[in-house]
Amino acid sequence: MKETKKIRAIVTGATGMVGEGVLHECLQSPEVEEVLIINRKPSGFTHPKLKEIIHQDFFDVSPIKTQLKGYDACFFCLGVSSVGMKEEEYTKMTYTLTMHVAETLSKLNPDMAFCYVSGSGTDSTEKGRSMWARVKGKTENDLMKLPFKAVYNFRPGYMHPTPGLKNTLPYYKYLSWLYPVLRKVFPGAASTLAELGQGMIKVATKGYQKPILEVKDFVALTKTL
Repeated sequence: MKETKKIRAIVTGATGMVGEGVLHECLQSPEVEEVLIINRKPSGFTHPKLKEIIHQDFFDVSPIKTQLKGYDACFFCLGVSSVGMKEEEYTKMTYTLTMHVAETLSKLNPDMAFCYVSGSGTDSTEKGRSMWARVKGKTENDLMKLPFKAVYNFRPGYMHPTPGLKNTLPYYKYLSWLYPVLRKVFPGAASTLAELGQGMIKVATKGYQKPILEVKDFVALTKTL
């Protein structure tokens, strides 16, 4: 049986709940040999596989670009909530920021698999009534035009946090009891954060037949690990 090539991965957003969950899966996975995290502030994480770059301005990563070369995957987990934000501001923080980092990485690492954390309900037409869904849809669409080896857009719904991680949002302790119900009644709307991270590793190492992965897609992928 052919051995799978181990990957070197970049993770953004590791000081947030989703990014920390994906980072945790990377550090546990034998298929990931090295992880680089890029944060605005020190994460406090230490691990033999882990490297960290502190960089304040994600709208200009040119000062650190020499350190971003030679990676096989990027798990882009950096993002903001649209609650209370105007479309212009949300577009800047979601679309503009993501595209700048992705465009830089596509020039440095054309053989990279770029995995983007989008969201369930994202609007691929870019014309719907929901502002956040339109912006996410445009981001997905334009990422897929970049010269990466592959782009995978993950659309999670409710993500059950990984026990013991430090960046779990406080309100999740009030929602956790709902998870088994959601999983049973709406299996396409709920996953664990671990399943998201494992799904990303799986598509980066093995590939996948389509660029958009809904909850059922990446949950099914983890069952083949």
